[in-house]
Amino acid sequence: MKTKKTLINWCGLLGIASFVSYAIAVIFAPSAYPGYDWMSRAVSDLSAANAPSLALWHRLSNLYGVAGMVCVMMVCVAIRGRWSKILRLGIYAFAAMFWVSIVGYAMFPLSESGGTGAAFQDTMHIVVTALVVPLSILAFVLVMIGGFGKKRFVSLAICASVALLLMFVGGIGTGIAPPELFGLFQRFSNLVSVNGFLAILGIFLFTGKLEGEGI
Repeated sequence: MKTKKTLINWCGLLGIASFVSYAIAVIFAPSAYPGYDWMSRAVSDLSAANAPSLALWHRLSNLYGVAGMVCVMMVCVAIRGRWSKILRLGIYAFAAMFWVSIVGYAMFPLSESGGTGAAFQDTMHIVVTALVVPLSILAFVLVMIGGFGKKRFVSLAICASVALLLMFVGGIGTGIAPPELFGLFQRFSNLVSVNGFLAILGIFLFTGKLEGEGI
């Protein structure tokens, strides 16, 4: 028997909206940045303080932060007191990572597009990244451990595994690949891996798969 969707369920759609908003910004903001090569340039260059694409980036990614925050917090509400503690900790770690990412990068964008300088905000931008990456890895690993232990969440654990693999591919790729491919590999980490997993959580929330009783 189908149950009526609650407001919390409908908030799952915001996870998809967040992903779409970010993807649109990543795809179309370069049109306002003459000479920008997405294959070699970082996504953060598009939102740097002096980037010509900054205004367009903000317009296109307007839903990304707000919608994503609401979705991930509603996911936390939906799993409260349910399922395994490890799985819940994984979701909470992901929520913490998302908050650090949204708030941190908004407060400390790169001062100059094309790299990090010696400005304080550039240093803090790196610090934010140093927090986001391990939190993301921790979240994916915990969701994998907790998810594979519950038949209902095997698909979520598989998605976390894919997200973690893509994060590693992106991280390793940006380190060993030619500079001409830096931007391509970076997008594996931030667009497909992290934000893609947020959309998956939104789908689980919308379809009611996070509800029910559990330990």
